[in-house]
Amino acid sequence: MSNMELKEKSRSLPQTPGCYLMKDKRGEIIYVGKALNLKNRVMCYFNNSEKTAKTQILVSHIKDFDFILASSEAEAFILENNLIKKYSPKYNIQMRDDKTYPYILVDYDEPFPKLKYRRKFKRKKNQEVYGPFAFGSNISEVIRVLTKTFRLRDCSLREFKSRKVSCILYQMYQCSGPCVGEIKEEQYSNDLKKALSFLKGRGSKTLKELNKLMFELADEEEFEKAAQLRDYIEILSAFNENEIQENADFKKESESFDIISIYQGELEFDLTIYMVRKGALLGSKNFHFPTADLTETLEEELSSFILQYYTNTEDDLPKVIRSNLSLKVRKSLEETINYYFFQTSEGKKRIELQGTLIKEIAFKTIAKKYQSLYDLVEENAKEQQRVRLNNKDSEFIGLNKLKDLLGLKERPIVLECYDVAIFSGKSPTASQIVYVNGKPKKESYRYYHLKELPEGNNDYAMLREVLKRRIKNGKLPDIFIVDGGKGQVGTFSAVLKDQGLEIPVVGIAKSKTKKDLKTEERLIIPNRANPYILKKNRSLLKLITSMRDEAHRFSRKLHHKKEKSRLFSSWLDHIEGVGPATKQKILKAFKNPMEEILDMGVEELKSKLSISELIAKRIKDFIQKQT
Repeated sequence: MSNMELKEKSRSLPQTPGCYLMKDKRGEIIYVGKALNLKNRVMCYFNNSEKTAKTQILVSHIKDFDFILASSEAEAFILENNLIKKYSPKYNIQMRDDKTYPYILVDYDEPFPKLKYRRKFKRKKNQEVYGPFAFGSNISEVIRVLTKTFRLRDCSLREFKSRKVSCILYQMYQCSGPCVGEIKEEQYSNDLKKALSFLKGRGSKTLKELNKLMFELADEEEFEKAAQLRDYIEILSAFNENEIQENADFKKESESFDIISIYQGELEFDLTIYMVRKGALLGSKNFHFPTADLTETLEEELSSFILQYYTNTEDDLPKVIRSNLSLKVRKSLEETINYYFFQTSEGKKRIELQGTLIKEIAFKTIAKKYQSLYDLVEENAKEQQRVRLNNKDSEFIGLNKLKDLLGLKERPIVLECYDVAIFSGKSPTASQIVYVNGKPKKESYRYYHLKELPEGNNDYAMLREVLKRRIKNGKLPDIFIVDGGKGQVGTFSAVLKDQGLEIPVVGIAKSKTKKDLKTEERLIIPNRANPYILKKNRSLLKLITSMRDEAHRFSRKLHHKKEKSRLFSSWLDHIEGVGPATKQKILKAFKNPMEEILDMGVEELKSKLSISELIAKRIKDFIQKQT
């Protein structure tokens, strides 16, 4: 549709709350917005009123739009949030959490439950959650020590169910052997309760009991066990001095709140969140965006962003959120977030969890007693921006430089990087790495199994195969990045040209300098006489090389797995009676099958893989002949 046709269409919209979805020429959703009055809101995009540079660029790409009605402004707010998560529109500012805090989880649906380290998890019945724990609390080490001290299960559920004989941890007195019936459930449950009591704020009592046990072991001349327990007590004592945590689902009434501050600079704005739980400062989170990305007012964008954050975060939610946002924005957010939690099926603040109704979140202004803490949060937001920009460490600096180098009208948002892994023409694979606004979007990473070619290694042919398959999936990036020089870049460009697509392609390649023969990273740009030396822009260097390295890691991971499977299958194919199910069992059970099976007896191999004695003997005989 032309701008005039879009304007006419917008005039026919209803004057009710809802969301609008802007589409480009391919029909892809590039922006989602909310409105109290759909007609008035959408018409603003197509009239002659003054617009920001970002909004002008957005409007130039709009070729059609859809709308969805809502019964209230709060419902429109929620709908917008859900649509942004679903479609990841290019021109919406999207929250990407920069860090998550660790938790300890115990799942009572499992036999002989273990202590699990988790950063992300889905809350459900019959589980206990402890935390969140602050960074630097060494929680992984604490889990290890508690598990060994109280001799708890440490193996996976699959290993636990398949084990026939006790493992070495049982022999080392670091596990009570529940997998082979060496301990009753009641006794194991008591040991687990002792470990958990340490996490429930009764660490001093637990340490006292462990000290007593240490001296008893010394009196019995079990000096090695006593020394081991002494080391464990030191680790737990250090943790107990700094962390007193209770179950995350059953917190006592105490000060638990977040403080939010925003600093708007000339180029970017920063949002900092300080997390206070049970009266103690747990940690902070910082987010930043270019001011040029604002398509709505700052307060409207912040409202949308804050909603995204609190309805997506895996961290324990506060009872109160304090900020100096306007009363109107605070009230709108409070109503919307609590409405959202009420509508969510489980795991949110107004939903009943294990018999306890958790209170809703309240938005409040800064009280006098918290003013000094708020000043600190505000200063943190300002300093985060100053240090980042002074050190040219902002990903947006690199993206803007890339825009200038390629002569683009707007800053690129979505970048994709490709790498092919192949050795001697065997098991070729490729990886697709996706970055959005300079940050990895791992859920969009993709593997490609490629065809083995008669001529063996042929990077160009394989790159053509990858790109042709990628184009069929739609929703293409702003820029393609390929690991390689002019040849690889030319291959990608040719495929895009054949498909009638005008998407820039750049390559990254290392080259030795003439003076000192040191290697330097260079960006290969079509129709440019000389490559761009990436060290000239620290932000762009960091961005491009991190994508290249991630593509290497990802493609080689699949290549090695595929090659191992190919080689492994090749010798098993020569053994009569070994089918796909047995091959799969061997792949899962052994890292180095030939070496490990060689050291095993027929009966042990039969028991470990749950196969017949005849098949176990054939496998054993074949390996002995080969070695």
